[in-house]
Amino acid sequence: MGILEILLAIFLPPVAVFLRFGFSGKFWLNLLLTILGILPGMIHALYVLSRPE
Repeated sequence: MGILEILLAIFLPPVAVFLRFGFSGKFWLNLLLTILGILPGMIHALYVLSRPE
């Protein structure tokens, strides 16, 4: 996970997940979590991006 992915995961969580996984279920879940609150979206993005593919 690079510095760009970390910054995107903090400021634009759905964009960070989209760049790694495209329009997958992980992206849609992250988008929903971000709409519900920015903190759950950030946590999910950091979690998903830190795990190996």
